[in-house]
Amino acid sequence: MTQPDSRFRRLCQALDYSFLEQQLLRQAMTHRSFGSPNNERFEFVGDSILNYTVARMLYDRFPSLTEGELSRLRANLVNQNTLAEIAHELKLGDYLFLGEGELKSGGFNRPSILADALEATFAAVSFDRDFMAAENVVRGLYASRVAAIDPTKHAKDAKTRLQEALQAHKQPLPKYRILAQSGEAHEQWFHVGCDLGDLMIETSGEGGSRRAAEQQAAEVALDLLEQHFAKGKKIR
Repeated sequence: MTQPDSRFRRLCQALDYSFLEQQLLRQAMTHRSFGSPNNERFEFVGDSILNYTVARMLYDRFPSLTEGELSRLRANLVNQNTLAEIAHELKLGDYLFLGEGELKSGGFNRPSILADALEATFAAVSFDRDFMAAENVVRGLYASRVAAIDPTKHAKDAKTRLQEALQAHKQPLPKYRILAQSGEAHEQWFHVGCDLGDLMIETSGEGGSRRAAEQQAAEVALDLLEQHFAKGKKIR
């Protein structure tokens, strides 16, 4: 067993897991820009652990939902945006090992890098102990999110729910447009706007793909739409 690395103590507490081999956690936190060994192969394994665990959590929590509904719920939970959100809560950016270029460009705060590092962490736990230990870490991080799901609202993706809500109120469909786009082809970042026209509601979302950014913008628009009609506002 390796000696505990003090720099990772708070992260291990947040994960509720103590590593037998701290080098595995260090590799999970190492981006390819820093050198080798890095977390790219770890991420491949961690993605599978995450998908299985979240799928099982949803399967047990919602016994009446169809495969398609469960798949949509899982997609919302394992996408880059949610992973980056959890990584921010863990302050994962404070533990990353990045090359000079990534450090200068703010890589410690980039959603794609944070998401990959979190998935790599799940793999590191499984290598350190076993699959069950990694599953427990995922369950600990996702328990509150799964418990908070309202299947009547979230069995369908946000864009679909927004479209149906607008149609129910006899309103035009939303218009999406790219506000900004950056990054290399394999690691792009999109900032997308959502315009509800006559309702005077405009929102925006960000993500590693145009679709993910549109979904985030639609989710915000749904909340505002509900507030709009709850207050009985008139359409201009």
